Amino acid sequence: MSEVQEKVVMRKVMTRLIPYLAVLYLFNCIDRSNVSMAALTMNQSLLLTGTTFGIGSGIFFFGYVFFDVPSNIILEKVGARLWIARIMVSWGIVSAATGFITGAYGFYTARLLLGIAEAGFFPGIVFYLTLWFPAAYRARVVGLFMISMPLSSAIGAPISSVILEYANGLLGLEGWRWLFILEGLPAAILGVTCLFWLTDRPSKAKWLEPAERTWLENLLQKERQKTESVRHYSLWEGLTNGGSVLLCVLFLFICAGLYGSMFWIPQVLKSFGLSDMNVGFATSIPYTLSVVTMYFWARHSDARRERAWHLVGSTGLSAVGFAVASIWLGTPSLALLGLSLACVGIYATLPVFWTLPPTFLTGRAAAGAIGLITAFANFSGIFVPPIVGWSKDATGGFSAAMLGLAGVMVLAAMLCLLFRNLNTTRVEVSEALRQA
Repeated sequence: MSEVQEKVVMRKVMTRLIPYLAVLYLFNCIDRSNVSMAALTMNQSLLLTGTTFGIGSGIFFFGYVFFDVPSNIILEKVGARLWIARIMVSWGIVSAATGFITGAYGFYTARLLLGIAEAGFFPGIVFYLTLWFPAAYRARVVGLFMISMPLSSAIGAPISSVILEYANGLLGLEGWRWLFILEGLPAAILGVTCLFWLTDRPSKAKWLEPAERTWLENLLQKERQKTESVRHYSLWEGLTNGGSVLLCVLFLFICAGLYGSMFWIPQVLKSFGLSDMNVGFATSIPYTLSVVTMYFWARHSDARRERAWHLVGSTGLSAVGFAVASIWLGTPSLALLGLSLACVGIYATLPVFWTLPPTFLTGRAAAGAIGLITAFANFSGIFVPPIVGWSKDATGGFSAAMLGLAGVMVLAAMLCLLFRNLNTTRVEVSEALRQA
């Protein structure tokens, strides 16, 4: 196809899939992180300490970690349409049911079940996008899809604060209970629509012309063959090779920064003496900035066909932001600036990072490795929120925790450079084989 025809086809695919997937992910992020806003009144209602809340926030990831890889392998086998629908319906029901918990153990149970229900959604979508988009488009489409993550906090926090304020006492239920109910049920409804909207792969897309389907399938197949010409990995090899292991550790550090901020920013802002309503709107500031920068950083990475230095830049910015927040936590404006820089850096990192696994993995090996990377990284979700909570209880503030997160992001930047060297070696081997 000509360049003009190619753009027409890819525009069709992007228009059909990306807005819809972004909406699904929006509710995924809201239902995962709305507990941070609920905590403003839920903790007092359920008598939860900072440490107890951190444990409950982290226990979500136990179920998520252990079911991620099996979920992604099942998705690769049965197709995204059916499996994503199953995931969404189950997590929507569990999220809404969280509005009826009583006590700490009910909180722990609900979070564990939510993690099991959600497991496989994000890595499944990332793998699904590799079945539709050539390498030259992946950072920007992942960026467009993942905009929903910061957007969920940018719009979700104010919406949650409104629910906390105005739904409190409705039908005898506290506001935080309505928050879980009203934000959980839409996910279950959207899950049903997956059966009618998603298409498993280009060859089955009746909304593309036959020639367009053939061209896209052939292009993606050629890219897979080129990747496999260096080495074709089995499922087990995809899970255990050095590149996958390195990406597991790298994403572990990235997620440590992500979850260390996601679950605690509202409570950091609350410590400045803001009302619950103002906390909701102030929380939206870092995430609104992240929405703006996330896509353009990914697009710049695609245009330059460069990944590693983009990752170093964004993780380094996040480290600076956490350090600023730690040092000037007593000055609300500077602390908010630091948290904003930290969020912008983390979210700019995510779409570029997810272009890395398909550079050396295909098929079931890619599906399994993407699931493993996500699962392993989410161990940080098990440990980091409780550590931040313990640090807050032990020191009376968040400065020590913010400084620790800055150090973690410095380590992430160093690992990005290590993967660059590993990937450069792989590219050199590929070129030698091609010439031979």
